[in-house]
Amino acid sequence: MILRLTVFLFIIFSILSCKKDDDPIPAGSFSVESATLNGNSANGQRGIALTPSFVFKFNKKVDIKTVDGNVRISGYSNSLNISVTDSTISMTPVQPLNYLTKYEVIIGSELKSIDNITLNNEFDFEFYTLLDPSDKFPRISDEGLLDSVQRRTFAYFWEFGHPVSGLARERNSSGDLVTSGGSGFGLMTIPVGIERGFITKSEGLERSKLIVDFLLNKTDTYHGAFPHWFSGSTGKTIPFSANDNGADLVETSFLMAGLLTLRQYFDGNNPSETQIRDDINTLWSNVEWSWFRKNNEDVLYWHWSPDKAWIMNLQIRGWNECLITYLLATSSPTHAIPTEVYHKGWASNGGIKNNKPAYSINLPLGNGTGGPLFFEHYTFLGIDPNGLKDDYADYGEQTKAHTLINRAYCIANPKKYYGYSAECWGLTAGDISNGYTASSPSNDVSVITPTAAISSMPYTPEESMQAMRFFYYKLGNKLWGPMGFYDGFSLHNNWFAKSTLAIDQGPIVVMIENHRTKLIWDLLMSAPEIKTGMQSLGFTSPRF
Repeated sequence: MILRLTVFLFIIFSILSCKKDDDPIPAGSFSVESATLNGNSANGQRGIALTPSFVFKFNKKVDIKTVDGNVRISGYSNSLNISVTDSTISMTPVQPLNYLTKYEVIIGSELKSIDNITLNNEFDFEFYTLLDPSDKFPRISDEGLLDSVQRRTFAYFWEFGHPVSGLARERNSSGDLVTSGGSGFGLMTIPVGIERGFITKSEGLERSKLIVDFLLNKTDTYHGAFPHWFSGSTGKTIPFSANDNGADLVETSFLMAGLLTLRQYFDGNNPSETQIRDDINTLWSNVEWSWFRKNNEDVLYWHWSPDKAWIMNLQIRGWNECLITYLLATSSPTHAIPTEVYHKGWASNGGIKNNKPAYSINLPLGNGTGGPLFFEHYTFLGIDPNGLKDDYADYGEQTKAHTLINRAYCIANPKKYYGYSAECWGLTAGDISNGYTASSPSNDVSVITPTAAISSMPYTPEESMQAMRFFYYKLGNKLWGPMGFYDGFSLHNNWFAKSTLAIDQGPIVVMIENHRTKLIWDLLMSAPEIKTGMQSLGFTSPRF
């Protein structure tokens, strides 16, 4: 009996063993070995033509019956041409993809090999198609385009100005919040608007009177200096940060430059123009520039607060956008700083000098590739750099060199961002997809800001005009809005801002005009205090 049972069990075991050999349990894994897009590694490609070719290679032969629905392009609803050869899947879209669109290729985890093994994990990657090269608007003359850009950008300050104070909102989503520096740039646009026929002189004067009266009688000041932000309804300070809740001397200097420009423009003998000049002179005289030396140090400080005092502790030293602060502080009729504060503080006794090449272009001031381009804009909205020299630089050379270096970097494009070119360039401060940054060759996040190239037009007229044509004709309504160009864009990431900022819009209007007629340069450089102050610092210029 025992023998019989033993034999029976042996037979059963043998049968089962044979069954296992005939129909083995699947073993191993099924995975993607490589994926190419137009013959190159697939992931993250930019500027892809609208009929791309994909090839996927697997470590096992593919079960063709499982391909349908498991190989697709997300965002594309038309048919795909798919062929399977052993362990390779080839794919092309039947209909062209859309321009400048982000797509995702997905190989689903239900795809199987011929030995019935499912894909280890879903496989996916992104790619971006190229920009539509066609014009989005009809071609007009360059002069017509300049007119259009100035007119529409001027609307930011004129039509979107705060309804109570007339001052410039910080950005198109700021509501009640206005900005002192951006308002200064906006004031400079008023003579442009009048001379271009966008508004009448009486309209410009009335708006200017509204603004000046609000600044004189309602707005918080600290030793005559204005805060960075304040309420456009009440004039009360809105802290820029926890410790920045008082005076901002740099923003004040931008505002004062705008006010002095208006003073020089409204030079009539009628009571209204006489009054606005008197009120501007009061505001100008009230700024205690010397106070910001912080106990008579040979340098100016950026901030002071009535309850935080000098806690920000930020000295104003060059090279950056703040040359105008020292020029005005030296030129003040009431609270001027000694000339040594400029030389020791701003210029660091010559430490401001560079005179080193970048992209074979000599850069007189600053470091490396020069930083963001607004360094060459804010001071020179009203100060003419052409032929302007002091102990440290030829400022005509400086402004042009920095601009050309910025452009040369974008052409070289060391980070290989899609879209950068000789016609698509310009790195400066502005909005990015997740906030705000001061873009430059040393801080390049793929975002081009239109004000960078356009506001450099007096220095690089041909190159800046080329960029403006690209922004307008090739990007169209993606970048062109009701108040001019939106603040920035990234073709690399298919991102376009919907914001407009006062500090970026103002220089566009002003610097286009300086390129065309030198209007704002003529006005501010005609101020006698500015001439005297700059001469005391050792500046020479064809203008004095």
